[in-house]
Amino acid sequence: MSDSTARPALLLAHGAGGSVAANYGPMMEQLRARYRVIGIDYPGAGSTPRATRRLELDELADRLTAAADAEGVERFAVSGFSLGGAVAIRLAARHPDRVTALALTAPFARADTGVRLTARVWRALIAAGDTDTLGRFLLARCLSPAALEAMDPQELETAVKETGAGVPVGTPEHVELVERLDVTADLARITAPTLVVSPVDDPLIPPRLHRAVATGIRGARLVEIAGGHLPFAEHPDRWAALLTDGLAPGSASGVSDRLADGGTDGEE
Repeated sequence: MSDSTARPALLLAHGAGGSVAANYGPMMEQLRARYRVIGIDYPGAGSTPRATRRLELDELADRLTAAADAEGVERFAVSGFSLGGAVAIRLAARHPDRVTALALTAPFARADTGVRLTARVWRALIAAGDTDTLGRFLLARCLSPAALEAMDPQELETAVKETGAGVPVGTPEHVELVERLDVTADLARITAPTLVVSPVDDPLIPPRLHRAVATGIRGARLVEIAGGHLPFAEHPDRWAALLTDGLAPGSASGVSDRLADGGTDGEE
């Protein structure tokens, strides 16, 4: 048996308007050192063709499961970020015998009114083709105040242009799914050890929605970390440590009781 196949498998479910490379790339080296990593890009992200119809959550969960099947992997942990959290929840509810652990970062079971309004503005800006305004909107809605204040004007303007121009073509379909998905009923069906990672300054998916997911899954552990909606951009090493240690066999969190019981990690 090769070293890669001997390692436990980890499926990656990315967020709306992201991709496996965009959302997990900064931590990929750490993840691959511990896990056999398997991920798929949603339609219209990475090299996956754009959808010709609206997306369904079951379809995304099935695509991820099929990727594990194609690799000959029967049992696996799942990391879901943002929209990917709902994908991971649906997958785990449908295949409880296959999922060994869940790590859900900035998750939501159902978009509230504020998230739905944000999603509609997001789609409208894409349709308008104003990439600079789109970039400013996304930075304001995704980064923490501390991260924004740390940028000098030139850094901020560069980030605006790169963010607005780098939106995957399938983002409107991803965001439309955000508006209508509902995995609330799936939460009680989750049997896998679950870690919920909640960025405390998340302006896109409010931490109250992260907490609601943790409350709805029996035995889930909630860990609050510094930063906004994008831990891979603000605190990649800290997030990587949580994903690697928190999914270890026999541990739902892999962190101290202080963190697991809802304290912040104190990193700035």
